[in-house]
Amino acid sequence: MTPTLLGRWQTRLFLLATVGVLITLPFYLEIFGLKTEFHVQPIFFRILIDIAIFGCGWDILYNYIQKFRWDRDWPGALQLLAGIWEAIFVIGCVQLTGLPGIPQGSVPLLWFLIHYSLVWLGVFITSQSLMRILFPRWRFRGGRFL
Repeated sequence: MTPTLLGRWQTRLFLLATVGVLITLPFYLEIFGLKTEFHVQPIFFRILIDIAIFGCGWDILYNYIQKFRWDRDWPGALQLLAGIWEAIFVIGCVQLTGLPGIPQGSVPLLWFLIHYSLVWLGVFITSQSLMRILFPRWRFRGGRFL
């Protein structure tokens, strides 16, 4: 079943609030020894929130584009392209203008890419595997939980 817009939002927020937080936690706890002139660790949670907010906005566009595909589906290749676009957009905003709670240029590009890639990969794998096992009716409700 193709996700509805509400289903996309619910799934995105659920996965970022669970898988995304679990993956971001080591960045917050300084497990990787990340030290810069800014106190960077809480910024990764702020980036996670911004990814969720911007992603809900992008989902409106993705849902619209999806209606032009003959099968009304959103295959994995397009999910990968969407993930790359979202990463470029968020890091561009952070590096060029800053975002609320994130000073301009405060996130090292390498650490952003590592964090974003791990979160994206974790969310993608979970949505393609565990979600179908733990919530078997999730797909048939258009991705909605409620």
